[in-house]
Amino acid sequence: MDGDLEFDGPPAPEGDAFYDPPADLSDGAVGDAIYVRPLDNPEAELTHGRNWLVLYRSESVHGEVIATSGIVALPHERPLDDAGYPLVTWAHGTVGVCHMCAPSRDYVGSDAHLMNKYPQRLLNHFLDRGWAVAMTDYEGLGVTGRQHPYLLGESEAYGVLDIVETTRRLFPRVISEKFAIVGHSQGGQAALFSAHHATGRVEGLVGVAAVAPANHPKAIVRAGALVPTNGDGGFAFTPLFLSGAIGGDNTIDVDQVLSNKARDVWPHVLTKCRAGLSDEKSWGGLLGTEQFRRTPPGSLIPTYPGNPNPEQAKFDNQLALMNPSVEIRVPIRISQSADDTRVKAETTEVQLPGFTITVPGVDVLVEELEAENPTNKPLYVRYKPDEVEIPDPDPGDLGAHFATLDHDRDELADWVADRFRD
Repeated sequence: MDGDLEFDGPPAPEGDAFYDPPADLSDGAVGDAIYVRPLDNPEAELTHGRNWLVLYRSESVHGEVIATSGIVALPHERPLDDAGYPLVTWAHGTVGVCHMCAPSRDYVGSDAHLMNKYPQRLLNHFLDRGWAVAMTDYEGLGVTGRQHPYLLGESEAYGVLDIVETTRRLFPRVISEKFAIVGHSQGGQAALFSAHHATGRVEGLVGVAAVAPANHPKAIVRAGALVPTNGDGGFAFTPLFLSGAIGGDNTIDVDQVLSNKARDVWPHVLTKCRAGLSDEKSWGGLLGTEQFRRTPPGSLIPTYPGNPNPEQAKFDNQLALMNPSVEIRVPIRISQSADDTRVKAETTEVQLPGFTITVPGVDVLVEELEAENPTNKPLYVRYKPDEVEIPDPDPGDLGAHFATLDHDRDELADWVADRFRD
């Protein structure tokens, strides 16, 4: 299989230097590989195939050529026919925005380790089906020197789509013209945006499957801002959402968005994975009502979200754009467990003194996608309460949110296989 690798670029640096891109990326096109080497990280590899670590040219939402890292895995066996391996490009779930949290950098002891390892069973199953798998880290994860713009749909899409071209160019004799997008959680949201942005960027998309896709972040943040407790592990997603918002609008002034107490722990987003941000000495130590700057400063009454200042309003605008209710021109499949407590199926009513906040769930997202795509309505596979078996013991208390990947594996793969045959 090594003979199928045709890469005439510079030799890949060893160790973590691989993730330090050259200063000048102008000599090449989006999708071109910058560095390639056999993957030497056993925690990140898919054991049912052969794995390469890749650094490839992609693009930011502002038109800047950037380097993005990821992994490409090919089955051990040769393709079943001359068309080559069909390709699944995988969009991973939330790990954080710190570059050391990236799946390709995974290591035992990382706060993101369990989240990075869990999907490997599904991805190995794809290899067993005879499909190649491409796994982007996303912009700013893996590669040093950038901040990952969390849930910024267009950015995620470029990472997910451009690695398709990278894989085709590295293995031109064995990769099919057909590819599918599959993602989970953050990656479910990213998968839907990727399918939306595929038109005119990458040819050959046959379908998109999203498992427990993240949705309606504006409602989530606004509800959390009014909760007078620190919840379960605090509000570790708030700095991730803000990182994504800044990626979309770099004029947002963090000092005007966050309270002084939140501003003190804001830098943790660049050094801790999502789970680490839940520490009581980080975002886990904040009450919901302590997160955002009040207008005027010193006011005893929270003024966000009811009376946002101009910078908080810009934050809100970006959050609204992260909801993946988008036009998609290929078949869509959404799968969701009714028992998922991280990304919920049903609309949640948050009861607070004197009023109620409504946070839509995946059920509403599916309705929105149906409205956006009246002639291409998604297939919605909604598992009933207690239908998804949760491991006992459940390492990391990952619950139905991750267990759905195992429960849905065969049905999801059969659906993807049908798309490859169409």
